[in-house]
Amino acid sequence: MGVWLIGMGILHFAAPKPFDTIVPEELPGSRRFYTLASGVAEVGVGSLLVVPATRRLGALAAIALFVGVFPGNVNMVRMWFNDPSKSLVMRLIAIARLPLQVPMITQALKVYRES
Repeated sequence: MGVWLIGMGILHFAAPKPFDTIVPEELPGSRRFYTLASGVAEVGVGSLLVVPATRRLGALAAIALFVGVFPGNVNMVRMWFNDPSKSLVMRLIAIARLPLQVPMITQALKVYRES
């Protein structure tokens, strides 16, 4: 989980445009700010998870992160659902991401309990 989060966080910096597009317009400030801030959060949480001494704290931070990014996932569905420029597969992936938060949170809870 930690390595995956670090990789995704780095991707926020290497290719930020796709992440910018799912930041809700209603949030104050620039979309890029939220993209980069979430990238920092993912690298930080992932780093906590890969170090045994901080893994328990990292698991709690991961839970908070997964809950925190959920509005962006909901926003992606809202924007893509009726967008004819998005393929059916892309729209289904956006929808499928919503319930996938549950096993991610469950896995973070398991890491917390076992650390």
